[in-house]
Amino acid sequence: MPVINSIVRWLNLKRLHQIDLFRKYPDEVQKEVLFQLLRKAESTEWGIQHGFKSITSLQQFQERNPVQKYEEISPLIKRVMNGEQNILWPSDVKWFAKSSGTTGEKSKFIPVTSESLEECHYRGGKDVLAFYFYNYPDTSVLTGKSLTLGGSHQINPVGKNSYYGDLSAILIDNLPFWADLIKTPPQEIALLEKWEEKLEKLSSVTVSENVTSIAGVPSWMLVLLRYILEKTGKKTIPEVWPNLELFIHGGVSFRPYRDQYLQLIPSEKMHYMEAYNASEGFFAIQDDPLRDDMLLMLDYGIFYEFIPLDQLNSGNWKACFIGEVETGKNYALVITTSGGLWR
Repeated sequence: MPVINSIVRWLNLKRLHQIDLFRKYPDEVQKEVLFQLLRKAESTEWGIQHGFKSITSLQQFQERNPVQKYEEISPLIKRVMNGEQNILWPSDVKWFAKSSGTTGEKSKFIPVTSESLEECHYRGGKDVLAFYFYNYPDTSVLTGKSLTLGGSHQINPVGKNSYYGDLSAILIDNLPFWADLIKTPPQEIALLEKWEEKLEKLSSVTVSENVTSIAGVPSWMLVLLRYILEKTGKKTIPEVWPNLELFIHGGVSFRPYRDQYLQLIPSEKMHYMEAYNASEGFFAIQDDPLRDDMLLMLDYGIFYEFIPLDQLNSGNWKACFIGEVETGKNYALVITTSGGLWR
């Protein structure tokens, strides 16, 4: 194991250096991201309408692209779901993350492009491990499998080649074949739509495996862990998975669930790490285990702006650049992404 860890740490050196650079130079890195996005999308329908090709400053970008709500771009997204391409983003889009419980329309369908998959969501997963290896150099997490508890997806009834579902299911469906060597359960179980059936089959497969890490929403994972204890007759999770050492969680606050996890997993070697991976993009990672805050990831093909919360309901939005943000002040995020979302 020391050999594997040494190789992984060596591979992570370059990436950790890149992260240090955007910590030191956030303004420069974010401006570079913005203009990469503009150049990439300048020949799309949206890019032509908003004059991307001639934009040379952040002010021009903001003037030509007013901050908007999802409902305003929903008709364009529906066109893409029906098979039209080069509308919001140049590469073909066939995946859409369904986000429910929002204001306005009952569900949002967020485009997930190949670029946002590889350069945002999957890069975020790699960076989670990079931080973990940096903070815990003696880890044995790679000696076993990672259990990911995701959702389901189904064929979009609107378009022949369009698919939608939970972001977690889209990520699972697009993983390379070799990922099956280090992940559990198998894809056909991970993507089951019926929750009760998924619980039964997932627990049957994984209780006999060497699970060293788990990932998912704390509330859902709690149900699974309790189901496994009931099924096996064990009192604690380390009796089932003695080498479990990491829970990567997100989606909801972990604070209300922490004590319950400490009871189910009474292990000194157990670590908890938060990640903010939303349908719109992978935003932040808890890089320091001694702090509860997270590091905003600035080189994932996402350009960030910030609206002070006290202005949010006024309709008179003045978005701040990252260099203008004040510590301790609450903001709403405004994002421009490689998924074709423009403010």
